[in-house]
Amino acid sequence: MAVKVLVPTALQKFTNNQATLECSGTSITELLSSLEQACPGIKERLCDENGQLRRFLNFYVNSEDIRFLDGASTPLKDGDEVSIVPAVAGG
Repeated sequence: MAVKVLVPTALQKFTNNQATLECSGTSITELLSSLEQACPGIKERLCDENGQLRRFLNFYVNSEDIRFLDGASTPLKDGDEVSIVPAVAGG
């Protein structure tokens, strides 16, 4: 099962400067484990010390914010696209 992951520029140093990766997983949690196997060190940038998704990162599955779905348990299927988007603040 292949899921397309769109990686923001700030994290591409962990992906050998690739903006797009193909990973597998039936949920966001599984996808993060797959991503860590492919790109060691990236998971600690995405999750806090308790394994929870960092608050300053937004995750979207097919343009739907996972905060309004099932969070890290959001199910994934073959062909889904997951975007990792850093939160932007300012005025």
